[in-house]
Amino acid sequence: MAKWNVDVAHSSINFQVKHMMVSKVKGAFDSYSAEIEAADLADLTTANIQFTIDTASINTRNEDRDNHLRAADFFDAEAYPAIKFNSTSITKKSGDEYTLTGDLTIKDVTKPVTFEVEFNGKGTNPWGQEVYGFEAETKIDREEFGLTWNAALETGGVLVGKEIKISVELEVNPA
Repeated sequence: MAKWNVDVAHSSINFQVKHMMVSKVKGAFDSYSAEIEAADLADLTTANIQFTIDTASINTRNEDRDNHLRAADFFDAEAYPAIKFNSTSITKKSGDEYTLTGDLTIKDVTKPVTFEVEFNGKGTNPWGQEVYGFEAETKIDREEFGLTWNAALETGGVLVGKEIKISVELEVNPA
C-alpha cells in the first residue's frame, strides 16, 4: 500500500445549507489533513481514507456567522476541535464512479455516511509527479450530529435548513 498526500492548494471541503428556506449559504473548511493509503488510486476500492477537519477553520465569508458556527450553538470548536471521517468500504459502481462509506464524527456523534465519488483522472504535474483527481458528494441531516440550533421565522419555517450538502474536491500525489 502506497501513501498519498492531499494537495491542499488544489483541493477543497465545501458545504451548503438552506438559509431562511429561500437561499443557500455556502462555506468551506480551510484547514484539514488526510491519510490516504492505496495500492492504486486508479482503482479506489484499494484505498483506506481518513480525514481530520479543523472545526475552527469554518469559512462562510461572514465573520459573525463563522464565530456563531464555532460557538456552542453549533460546532463548539473549543470542546470539539476536529471533525473526523474514516472510510469503512469503497465499492465501484461503474466506470469512474464509486460509493465511499465511512464513519463521520461531528462533536461527539459518529454516524455512517456514504459519498458518491467520481475519479476525474490522473496526470503528471510540471515537476514530474503523478497526480490524481476526485470529487465526492453527500448529504447529511445536521441535527443527527447534534447541530440542532435554529430560529423560527415569523413567516413560517426556520432560519437554518436541516440538510447539509457536503462536496469534496481532491488532488492527491504520492507521499
